[in-house]
Amino acid sequence: MSRRPLIAANWKMHKTCQEAKTFMAELLPKIADLKDVDVLICPPFTLISTVDMGRDGSKVLLGAQNMHHESKGAFTGEVAPMMLRDLKCEFVILGHSERRWVFGETDDMINKKMHAAFANGLIPVLCVGEKLEEREKNLTDQVILNQLEKNLAGISESFVSGIVIAYEPVWAIGTGKNATTKDAKDAIALIREYLHSKYGQEISEKVRILYGGSVKPENVKTYMDQDGIDGALVGGASLEADSFAKLTRF
Repeated sequence: MSRRPLIAANWKMHKTCQEAKTFMAELLPKIADLKDVDVLICPPFTLISTVDMGRDGSKVLLGAQNMHHESKGAFTGEVAPMMLRDLKCEFVILGHSERRWVFGETDDMINKKMHAAFANGLIPVLCVGEKLEEREKNLTDQVILNQLEKNLAGISESFVSGIVIAYEPVWAIGTGKNATTKDAKDAIALIREYLHSKYGQEISEKVRILYGGSVKPENVKTYMDQDGIDGALVGGASLEADSFAKLTRF
């Protein structure tokens, strides 16, 4: 089954409103003729409206980098799912390694957010991946399967078929270190195998699985050429319009 490739930008904590406006103005002409590839931008909360206005007339997709699982309440500093929908977001990154390991999000918290995304019509980009010490102990498969099992607990089959999963080895994010194509291909094959065993072949073939971790214009093709890799979740290389545009033309 042919899945439509997805190249997603995670801007993390970067850019002012003016910088985001400039980026969008530079990006759109560079990808205007792009076909058969979905482009997703996930800016900080403060820039969601700016990027939305900047993508007007294009097919660029819009997402957020995180959200709370509750719909409202006394949660200072948090953002609710419907607030993202109100800002025209279609996607939301959940379970990114920085949320897990820097901010202490548990698998249970991520699972609640997955349910909340489903309830509010948002498509999650669920991130899974191992830390360096786990990899060195040959625990990669165990860590990934454990995250999938807990993060997808109770999620309906119909919802699972529409989600995006990103394999992001923690040791390769923002470090300049890359997983080899074999590392990435093997991990993504494991994820697809899990989906097949849990939900069946039809659903497993619909889910787009991305690789993330120091993806750059110079190496994106080596990943995209691998069977089963449907795209990339890109950090640093997504911050410059020229660099990001090149990433979409693997």
